Amino acid sequence: MKIKVGVFFGGDSVEHEISVITMSQAISSLNPEKYEVVPIYIAKNGVMYTGDDLLDLYSFKDMDVLLKRCYKVSVVNDGKGVKVVRTPAPWIGKRVINTIDVAFPIVHGTNCEDGTMAGFLTLLRIPFVGPDIVASSLGMDKILQKKVLRDSGLPVVDFVSFYSMEYIKDEEKILNEIEDSLEYPVIVKPGNLGSSVGIRKAKNKVELEEAIEFAMEFTDRIIVEKAVENLKEINCSIIGNATESETSVCEEPFFSDEILSYADKYIGDGKSKGGTIGGGKGANIKFGEKNSSAKSGNNQFTNKKIPADISKEKAEKIQNLTKEVFKVLGCSGVARVDFLIDTKTDIVYVNEINTIPGALSYYLWEASGKSFETELDEIIDIAIKRYRDKEKLTFSYDKNILAMQGGTKGTKGIKSNKV
Repeated sequence: MKIKVGVFFGGDSVEHEISVITMSQAISSLNPEKYEVVPIYIAKNGVMYTGDDLLDLYSFKDMDVLLKRCYKVSVVNDGKGVKVVRTPAPWIGKRVINTIDVAFPIVHGTNCEDGTMAGFLTLLRIPFVGPDIVASSLGMDKILQKKVLRDSGLPVVDFVSFYSMEYIKDEEKILNEIEDSLEYPVIVKPGNLGSSVGIRKAKNKVELEEAIEFAMEFTDRIIVEKAVENLKEINCSIIGNATESETSVCEEPFFSDEILSYADKYIGDGKSKGGTIGGGKGANIKFGEKNSSAKSGNNQFTNKKIPADISKEKAEKIQNLTKEVFKVLGCSGVARVDFLIDTKTDIVYVNEINTIPGALSYYLWEASGKSFETELDEIIDIAIKRYRDKEKLTFSYDKNILAMQGGTKGTKGIKSNKV
């Protein structure tokens, strides 16, 4: 029998549409002889839907029409397995629409990729692709992630972090702390967003204030980092778990501005014509072409050099650091770790980790000799094995202490109804 893969995508995030694109990329490479895809679309208001039309990227052009052709659902564990059920329950007809054997969360950003979805799937007691709750949270939280990496002895750039409310209450105090700790230029980022949303570079105090106010539009926690001026950015992907993993070849991304922007990743040069998601050079996810390949529809796959133009020794160093980051953060599945190299000092810094789904990075694995289909097989297998290993651990006791008679600490005065 085929493995039923519940593909969760969408979500309440500024990266909602990017999640839809990633979903299309992934399902196009899942082996149809081995898997049955059960789409679970999470609308921006949090309502879940399922239906075959969700598998067609073209259908997302008109959301009102699409959702009318789908079912509102909930995903529940009824003690016999994880079911996709209609919500509310219909007066006539079956309530259970489908079942799920393993979950594949392809959700980006806040309220999804930050551990929220991992927590939901953990409560459902179902195998799921990608990191667990803690690793997911650290993967999204740039502040905590950098603190953990720094305290583990891994090289990160100097930084200052603070809450928006702290800045509002005493702006000068925060600005002075930044200027005392870091030299200009600096990079200002939201503390817990992805896809380069809300990021700006500041070369002086005026630009710093503007950048902080801009970042505060997206989050209540801000991180300010020392900018690496003589910059070469290198990325490396990894598959496995904390104790057993393999790395891909390295890549060198190129971008149009001083920092990699949301537009660089997903929009490109803006010159593409027609209704295109993630346009730019090489993009071909076009409305009206239902069978278009999703793979080249994201501009981040075109503006890069693979393998990166670095020495073999430097590549090996970055690959080893990638494994250390993956291990320290307790990750699982597939991830991409981004590095900053100061070409003047030759120092390598860990910038951040990008966990699933933002880092399926199939183009890096294809360059390493592993097809996207094989990559997906491996990360699904890793998810199932992790779940089976976890099931062997003890998380609760069979005995009900509330039903125990006498001698139980804290139960004095409780009377039993047992006759």
